[in-house]
Amino acid sequence: MAAASASGGCWFLALALGVSLLKCLLIPTYHSTDFEVHRNWLAITHNLPVSQWYYEATSEWTLDYPPFFAWFEYALSHVAKYFDQEMLVIQNLNYSSQATIFFQRLSVIFTDILFVYAAHECCKYVNGKRPGKELLEKPMFVLAVLLLWNFGLLIVDHIHFQYNGFLFGLMLLSVARLFQKRHLEGALLFAVLLHFKHIYIYVAPAYCVYLLRSYCFTANKADGSLKWSSFSFLRITLLGLIVCLVSALSLGPFAVLGQLPQVISRLFPFKRGLCHAYWAPNFWALYNAVDKTLAVVGIKYKFLDPEKIPKASMTGGLVQEFQHTVLPSVTPLATLICTFISILPSVFCLWFKPQGPRGFLQCLILCALSSFMFGWHVHEKAILLAILPLSLLSVESPKRAGIYLILTTTGHFSLFPLLFTPPEITTKILLMLLFTVYSFSSLRALFRSFSFFSFPHRKEGPLLNWLETIYLIELVPLEIFCEIVFPLTPWKLKFPFIPLLLTSVYCALGITYAWLKLYVSVLTESVSVRQKAE
Repeated sequence: MAAASASGGCWFLALALGVSLLKCLLIPTYHSTDFEVHRNWLAITHNLPVSQWYYEATSEWTLDYPPFFAWFEYALSHVAKYFDQEMLVIQNLNYSSQATIFFQRLSVIFTDILFVYAAHECCKYVNGKRPGKELLEKPMFVLAVLLLWNFGLLIVDHIHFQYNGFLFGLMLLSVARLFQKRHLEGALLFAVLLHFKHIYIYVAPAYCVYLLRSYCFTANKADGSLKWSSFSFLRITLLGLIVCLVSALSLGPFAVLGQLPQVISRLFPFKRGLCHAYWAPNFWALYNAVDKTLAVVGIKYKFLDPEKIPKASMTGGLVQEFQHTVLPSVTPLATLICTFISILPSVFCLWFKPQGPRGFLQCLILCALSSFMFGWHVHEKAILLAILPLSLLSVESPKRAGIYLILTTTGHFSLFPLLFTPPEITTKILLMLLFTVYSFSSLRALFRSFSFFSFPHRKEGPLLNWLETIYLIELVPLEIFCEIVFPLTPWKLKFPFIPLLLTSVYCALGITYAWLKLYVSVLTESVSVRQKAE
C-alpha cells in the first residue's frame, strides 16, 4: 500500500514539475495589459494607505478587485522590492524591466502551488478501483492532466498574464472539501475566494443551496425527500458566522472609513457596457451578430437610414460601448434577470433531486455557464469557470466526457484572440493541439469498455456524434481564414473586426449547445432513492 501511494505521488509530482517547467519556458513571451494592471496594483498597495487604495486613479487600470486580492498584491509588493524598486512607483506607467517581468511571472508560477494541491485533492475523489488498468488510463491520472495542463489556464495566466490558477485553486479545494464532507472548510474557502475575486459570485447559488440542503438539514426521509424537522440551527449559525467573519475581515476597514460605496462602484462598473472589447462567445454575441446583420440588410434595402445608425455600432467593430440598431438595447437589469432565470432550473434540481456532491458540482457548472451566457460585460476568460470543474465530471461518464470535449475545445479556441502577436501564434496552436489530442484520446480510452462512478459496466458508443465532430473540425478552417487568409485580403483595413466576429459567433454556437446539452442531461437524469438518501 505504501509503495502504491509513493508511486502515485511520484507520477503526480512529475506532472506538476513538468507543467511548472513549461511555465518557466513561457516567461519571455508576450504579456497583455493585465501585466501593467497588476504592476500598478503592486505600486498602489505598497505606497498608499488603505484609505486611498480604491480612490487612486493615476493609471486607467484602477484597483477593481475585492480587498483580499488587494492585500495579496500588498504582500507580493514586499517581495517585489527586492527585484526592482522602480516597478513599485505609481507614476511608472507601463514599466516592464526584465526584473519586473521575471518577478511577476514567477509570482504566478509560485502561487500556482495552491492549484496543484487542490488538483491533487480533487484527484483523490476519483481514485478508481481498477487495479487492472494501466496508469495512463486511470481516471485519477487523466483528471490530473486535464487540470494541471489545462490549455486555457496556461495561456491566460502564463502568457496573457493573470492569477487565475491561484484563484481556481481556492475554488477546487473548496469543492474537494465538500466532496470529503468537510462542509465548514468548504464554505470558509469559498467565502475567502469571493473576497479575492467577485466573479465567483456566479456560482454562489450552488454553494448556498447545497450547504442548506445537505448540511443544515441533517436527515432525509426513506424516499430521499427532505425531513424538515432535521433542520439544525447550530449548523446554519456556524455557516453564517463564517460568512460574516470573512466579510468583516475583508470589508470591515472600508466600512469604518465610510468607503463601501466607493469599493462597490469599483467592483461592479456597469458603465463598461454589455460586452467586452472582444465579444465573449455567449448569447449576447449571437444577439449582437443578429443586430448587425439586420442593420446591414436594413440599410441595403433602405429600411434604415444610414445617417441615423450609431457610428460605433456599424464602423467601430467590436467596441466596449455597443449600441444596438434594430434589436432593443440590453440593460444590466435585463442581463441580471436573464441570468437569474437561467440558473433557476439547476438550483431547483439541486434541491429536489439531490445527488450529493456530484449534484452540487453539476449545479456549480450550470451556474457558471448560465452566468457566462447571460452576464453583463463577460470576459472570454470566464469560460474557464465552467471548464475546470467540468473536468471532474468528464472522467465520470461518456455523456459528460462528450460535453466536456465540446465545451473545452470551443471555449479554448475562443481564447485565441487573446494572443495576437506573431511569435505566439505557433505556441498557442501547438499547445492547444497537444491538450486537445490528449483530451480526446485519453477520454476515449477511459470509456472504451466501462463507465465510471457506479454506472453499469457496458461498452459505450462514440463520445461525439457526427454533427458535433463536424462542428469541431470546422474550427481548423476558421483558424486558417482568421490567421492566414484574412490578413491578405483588402477587407483587413475596412473590416478589421471580422476575425474576432467570426470566432466569437462560431464559438458561441458551440458553447450554447454544450450548455443546453448539459442542462437537458441533468434535468432528465433519473435519481435513485439511494442517491437521494445519500
